[in-house]
Amino acid sequence: MNDGLHTLQGGCHCGRVRFEVDAAPGFEVLDCNCSICRMSGFLHLIVPASRFRLLSGSGDLVEYTFNTGAAKHRFCGLCGIKSFYVPRSHPHGFSVNARCLDGVDVAALKVVAFDDRDRDAATAAVAHLTDGLARTGRHAHNADGWVTQRRHAGMLPGTVSSDSDLVAELIA
Repeated sequence: MNDGLHTLQGGCHCGRVRFEVDAAPGFEVLDCNCSICRMSGFLHLIVPASRFRLLSGSGDLVEYTFNTGAAKHRFCGLCGIKSFYVPRSHPHGFSVNARCLDGVDVAALKVVAFDDRDRDAATAAVAHLTDGLARTGRHAHNADGWVTQRRHAGMLPGTVSSDSDLVAELIA
């Protein structure tokens, strides 16, 4: 990967859901204290949609939403692991669970607190994690390198037929 980023792979426990994410060396993760993150131990690596690629498992994902419905929590329907989702704080990007990345030593990562009780301030404090999203977040790249536009940018409503279509649907 160029721009100083390197590609990491990860997925769920059973291996049906697999993805790639482009991250900077020494990336930091967020530890959110909202109810679902606190209870599940999710450590957030926030990336723009253009740096996330779902490789397999779109048909195995089950969606869960609550509260405002803005966050699209996706779990593997077989093993129940949430390895990534579309967060409320960054609805045009993805949050990858650092605990689901292959070969990453979570103990060696810099962990930054995200205080959900003051969501606006916490979101502003981590806005740099998706810098340029408004300029680059209109497209999601599939595993073959093709670009799939999001629904609001011209994608017609329809069924999700591939992993890359699901990525486009999730951020629409």
